[in-house]
Amino acid sequence: MQPASRAALAATRDRLESRIGGASVAEGDRVGDDLGAVAAVLGEQSVILRHLADSSAPEQIRRKMIEDLFGGKVSPISLGILGDVVISRWSRPLDLVDGVEELAWQALLALAERDKSLDNVEDELFRFGRILVAQPRLAALLGDESAPAAGRLELLDTVLADRTRPVTRRLLEQVVRAPRRRPLEEIVEELVDRAAARRERSVAYVTAAGPLSEQQEQRLIDVLNQIYRRPISLKIDVDPELLGGLVIRVGDEVIDGSVTARLGQARQWMSR
Repeated sequence: MQPASRAALAATRDRLESRIGGASVAEGDRVGDDLGAVAAVLGEQSVILRHLADSSAPEQIRRKMIEDLFGGKVSPISLGILGDVVISRWSRPLDLVDGVEELAWQALLALAERDKSLDNVEDELFRFGRILVAQPRLAALLGDESAPAAGRLELLDTVLADRTRPVTRRLLEQVVRAPRRRPLEEIVEELVDRAAARRERSVAYVTAAGPLSEQQEQRLIDVLNQIYRRPISLKIDVDPELLGGLVIRVGDEVIDGSVTARLGQARQWMSR
């Protein structure tokens, strides 16, 4: 996002937190689903989206449009949040859709935070992301927007069964319903990052040749905390092909200490 859209998202997120913070559990519970559904609709309606994102139009006109479109179909709190979104200044119309989607995620993660299940939701999202990476055919089927959404959601339900918490399921349903031509595994990783960020943590994606002991995990966390000067949440994937060592990714930074990488470097040196 460009600066204007980032500022709009930050401001509307603050208003979201304020609105749902004073809401009842039942009221807050609906907001995430409302906003996710609206994001899916706006993603398909380019003409309406262009008008809603037109910052040259008077604010009252844009707010009236959102009320006419979604009044009575979403909760009053959701409608208020959508009003906050459309009177904000977005760099481009698609950023407005991304903003509504982001707010939907945050509303659902706030529910998990409230009932103390945010750690579990973060882990469940990560494990599902690993499934998508390991099974590209499944990822392709779930993300195939040429297929009816109902069928993709039915497939997701079969895959998840009863193995995730409701918030995890609802987040993944939103992603599958409207991936908007993005790889599902990348979107799920974004959700993992958002869940960690609500606990003021960054995520370190670690690939190891074998499972790490609790002591090894704790030592790694301590080292990464010192390097990045903020709390780190570890997400560990096992890949025997590494032979040994670790590959660690935090944001865009990759630390490759695997045996495979060192062997590759040695081969390059010997071939000179």
